[in-house]
Amino acid sequence: MKAIIKQLGPSRFLDGFHDIDADLDEGVTIHAAIAGSGPPLLLLHGHPHTHITWRKIAPRLARHFSVVAADLRGYGDSSKPASSASHIEYSKRIMAQDQISLMRALGHSQFSVAGHDRGGRVVHRMALDHPNAVTRMAVMDIAPTATMYAMTDMEFARRYFWWFFLIQPEPLPERLIAADPEYFLRTHLDAQTKLAGATEPEAFAEYLRCYSDTNSRHAICEDYRAAATIDLQHDAADSDKRITVPLLALWGGRGTVGTLYDVLATWRDKATDVEGRALDCGHTLQEELPDETFAELNRFFAF
Repeated sequence: MKAIIKQLGPSRFLDGFHDIDADLDEGVTIHAAIAGSGPPLLLLHGHPHTHITWRKIAPRLARHFSVVAADLRGYGDSSKPASSASHIEYSKRIMAQDQISLMRALGHSQFSVAGHDRGGRVVHRMALDHPNAVTRMAVMDIAPTATMYAMTDMEFARRYFWWFFLIQPEPLPERLIAADPEYFLRTHLDAQTKLAGATEPEAFAEYLRCYSDTNSRHAICEDYRAAATIDLQHDAADSDKRITVPLLALWGGRGTVGTLYDVLATWRDKATDVEGRALDCGHTLQEELPDETFAELNRFFAF
């Protein structure tokens, strides 16, 4: 079955973009916003965001690139497939394959990609599994998953409690979050964001719309459960592989990752060509410091 692209109309959040649904061969629909011309560039969000997290920089990137800002499976308006005991349906391998299929359906067999938070973990796996598809990659405010778990201490567990809360067997975290999704979401974003006003009320309302969906909350938990199980197995099997495409690491100097890890060192352990730096913000660089984040991404991907 050939992938089917459905045109949905102008994006409400990304100026100059229009929304699409891509019905893929795998039986999954990936929602995205697209605009621009030039070399293809895929943007992937993290938790608890959706593709609209790129709203402040995607329109500027679209002046230079064919930009695709996509919702990961389980998030936003993408499909939320049923999960199994192995959590493989939300493994980064499967999530990366979704995005490879999306880009191919849009005519892009090779492309650059940037991923924030969970999206960065998908990008990491994508570069390992599809080295001929990814030309350049950026990861934002993460260290490699296996590294972060291996180096877990009390400070990390306190700051990133959801890494250990969301992986609990269902339905414990799902039911507890369901009691007050808005409170959980707002508390999470407030803790991660260090520059006030980065998430406008309209953007928060959109994140809450998606987070209020029962299937989405379950999928988010499955994303984290996969990270603590099947993803670690995949990482262990590929422990001798190195990413060979140029890699840009950006992180928030006021955030947990920048405080607890030597970010460049963690990525130089995984890749052969690494550069990057901290920005003076918290976790969500693209919302807190959009001008600086755009400048870094535009410079790196325009190489």
